[in-house]
Amino acid sequence: MKSLLKYLTIFCISHCFINYAMAQTPDTAAYTKEISMPPLDVLIDSAIKHNAMLKYRNLGVEIKESNLTTQRNAWLRTFGLQADSRYGTIDAFSTNANGVTTNSSSTSSKQFNYAFGVYIKIPVFEVWNRKTQIKQAKAEIEEAKTVAVAQQDEVRQLVIRQYQDFLLRQKLLNIKSLNLGSATVNMDMVEKQFRNGIIPVAEYVRLSDMTYRIESDYELAKSDFLLSKKILEEITGFIFKTPVLK
Repeated sequence: MKSLLKYLTIFCISHCFINYAMAQTPDTAAYTKEISMPPLDVLIDSAIKHNAMLKYRNLGVEIKESNLTTQRNAWLRTFGLQADSRYGTIDAFSTNANGVTTNSSSTSSKQFNYAFGVYIKIPVFEVWNRKTQIKQAKAEIEEAKTVAVAQQDEVRQLVIRQYQDFLLRQKLLNIKSLNLGSATVNMDMVEKQFRNGIIPVAEYVRLSDMTYRIESDYELAKSDFLLSKKILEEITGFIFKTPVLK
C-alpha cells in the first residue's frame, strides 16, 4: 500500500512539473527565432556573380571570341606596303671612243631616291585551310559557352542544396533548442525531488544522463547550423545575422 501511494505521488508530481516545463519552454529556449532570408532567386544571382570559376569560364569565352576575330582577319597578312629611300653621293663615269681617241669623264652628285609600292602574297595552304580554321574557332567558342553554362547550372544547384540544408539545420536547431529548454526545467524539478528523497538515485542518474544527451544533441545541431550558414554565406556573398545562441 505504501509503495502504491509512493508511485502515485511520483506520478502526480512528475505530471505537474512536465506541464510546468511545457509552459516555461518558450521563455527558456536557447533559440526559437529563425533568420530572415532573402529569396532563393536573389541568392542564386548573387552566387553566380561571386563564383570565381564561372568568371574564369566567361573569360575563356572572351578569349575564344578574340581568337575567331584573329582568324577572320588573317587574310590581311597577305597584303602589305613597302617603302625604300636612299640619300647619298652618286659617282658616274662615262667613256667616248671615236676610233682615234678615247674621252672619259666622271661626275658626282648628291641625290635622294625613294620607292613606294604595294605587295600581295598568296600562301596556298592558308587560303585552303582558312575555312577550317574559322570553323574550329567557332566550335571552340560554343564549347567555352557550353562549359560556362554548365558551371552556372552547378552553382545554381549548389545554392539550392545549401539553402535547403540551411533551412533544415535551422529547424533542427529550433527543435533541439526546445528539447533542451524542456530538459533543463525538468532537471531542475528532478534535482528538487532527489534532494527531498522522492526520486531514487538510479532514476536521478537516468534522467541526468538523458539531459546530458539532449544538451549534446543541441550543441551538435548548433555546430551544424553555424557551419551550414557559413558555407551559404561563402557561396552567395551574403552575410546573415547570427542569432544569439546558448
